[in-house]
Amino acid sequence: MIPRLHVPADLGRGLVVGLSPGQAHYLRNVLRLDAGAALRLFNARDGEFEARIDGIGKGWASVAVGERRRAPEPAFDLWLIFAPVKRARLDYLVEKATELGVVALQPVWTRRTIVERVNLDRLAANAVEAAEQSERLSVPRIGEPLPLERLLREWQPERRLLVCAENGPAAPLAAALSTVSPPLAVLVGPEGGFDETELDALRELPFVTAVGLGPRVLRADTAALAALAVVQAVAGDWVRPRHSQRPPRDSE
Repeated sequence: MIPRLHVPADLGRGLVVGLSPGQAHYLRNVLRLDAGAALRLFNARDGEFEARIDGIGKGWASVAVGERRRAPEPAFDLWLIFAPVKRARLDYLVEKATELGVVALQPVWTRRTIVERVNLDRLAANAVEAAEQSERLSVPRIGEPLPLERLLREWQPERRLLVCAENGPAAPLAAALSTVSPPLAVLVGPEGGFDETELDALRELPFVTAVGLGPRVLRADTAALAALAVVQAVAGDWVRPRHSQRPPRDSE
């Protein structure tokens, strides 16, 4: 399989771009690649390109960019707002949410949140790796953790917030999606669920729709991924076919 790397720098046919030391180490020491090896480079702004290693050494690599395989494409504007969970589950959550197509990941502190710190650099690395593996063109934005109250105070009401409510009145998520329109965000509480006062306050907000995820109690990370999958299947980009593996003719 040809390695696929996310590169923030401008991409275009004929350019030569430098890779990060970490990417160079991965290509040289893990994959054992040398000059001339084929790669694919991508970012949301320019799309995905064929490329070849132009030169490589300890901590550096330069890559010659070739034909464009995929043009930039619009992403379904779906956010995940989540209370941080324990490290292994949080890493898994970020990885799978990236595969499921979220464009933003926003940690929030709730009254029952147990985790006290979040390593944003590690989460960003997980998101990049998942984007490379899943063949998406963009990497989700990861926000600094915010108290839930501040997030709601600064919320832009044109984005509907789907709150996964483990208690109280809530419409089934699939049914609720027939009454709302993008842009959307999914909010999932911590291990142990939201405090009742938090749920009561959320239900009073005009941009909030409380939704249910079935008759069973789900872990926080399971609930987040289940909700994202339902949103993508019912109202998101799962109606679009997977892109062709054959490189299109580049008109540039």
